[in-house]
Amino acid sequence: MGEGGTALPRRLVPHHRTGLLSQGPSVTLVQNKNAEGGVQIDETMRRRLIEAVAETIALHAEELTAIDAAQGDGDHGLNMNRGFGAVTAKLDDIAAKPLPEAVQEVGRTLVMTVGGASGAIFGTAFMAAGKVLPEAPTRADAAAAMDAAVAAVRARGKAEFGHKTMLDVLGPVATALHGDATDLPAVAHAAAEATAGMQAVRGRASFLGERSVGGMDAGARSAALIVAAICGVVEETP
Repeated sequence: MGEGGTALPRRLVPHHRTGLLSQGPSVTLVQNKNAEGGVQIDETMRRRLIEAVAETIALHAEELTAIDAAQGDGDHGLNMNRGFGAVTAKLDDIAAKPLPEAVQEVGRTLVMTVGGASGAIFGTAFMAAGKVLPEAPTRADAAAAMDAAVAAVRARGKAEFGHKTMLDVLGPVATALHGDATDLPAVAHAAAEATAGMQAVRGRASFLGERSVGGMDAGARSAALIVAAICGVVEETP
């Protein structure tokens, strides 16, 4: 999509409950758009978005922990799974809130329940995005929300692009949203994989120096999985 203001990317991933993250068919969202081109994210869809992300993190928890074990504390997958488990425990309450408030509440819950730096960083990203999202976001709104998340993560984590963090996924996804890319999961997954060639500057992995090169960053992988899960729900919405 280009400058036409259509809501969100069209070519995304298959149904999130399969746990597969390959490309799927192109679908145009029509019925769920308002007059301004924004996607109407009602309570049912908010619930599905939360469930999709939580399910995806749960499916990949062991993988995330294994990635983290190679360079960090080895608890990233466990911590992220616990955090999104806490989010789903409040699913009725969170889904009932308007989208901006719901996204911010997800962030606050992650900050309170995810151990280590991941809770603060991922929680901060959600809270920052929620502050700028309207209830029926367009593609431009999604880009602005991702920009806000990037700025917040940079400030909170004192990280920059190329430091081998989740920022190295959020940045390319934000750029893609400002452009005409239609396969955000592909962008996110490629960006996460690219962190394998980076030397860690932040976190425990930074103590390894050059030895941190060669393994993907666990936070970047989590960020890519979350992007793909969200896109999967948007794609399957009639």
